Amino acid sequence: MRTKLLATAVMVAALGGASLEAMAQAKPDVLVKQRQAVMTLQGKYLGPIGGMLKGNIPYNADVVALNATFLENLARMPWDGFDASTKGEKSKAKAETFTDTAKFKAAAETLEAETAKLGAVARAKNEAGVRAAFGGVAKACGACHDAYREK
Repeated sequence: MRTKLLATAVMVAALGGASLEAMAQAKPDVLVKQRQAVMTLQGKYLGPIGGMLKGNIPYNADVVALNATFLENLARMPWDGFDASTKGEKSKAKAETFTDTAKFKAAAETLEAETAKLGAVARAKNEAGVRAAFGGVAKACGACHDAYREK
């Protein structure tokens, strides 16, 4: 324990003026890959819920609750990946993503709110509530993609 503490102190001293914030910053191409990965995972967990609601897959309240909880958490993750430094990187993000930041932030907050509603009703095993809340999530996703994603 004492050795670990000493090693940590030496490392902090060696870093001197380097801030933790500067060390935590990712390269623009990495930020793009990370936000795309989150979006891919959102589709992975949203798709089965939609399939169940359409009757393509037998409804399973436990799977819906788990997937909705994952979505609720994933909905909070991609936004720091839309840093201005990523504007020139290859992606499907429209220019408006970086110029109309207030509206983009509002769209992100809408998705977060809608996935929170879905998560709550899914964990309560309320199928009717899931049906109602799913529409809000799908609408939030679609609206953001329409406004901020190239086809």
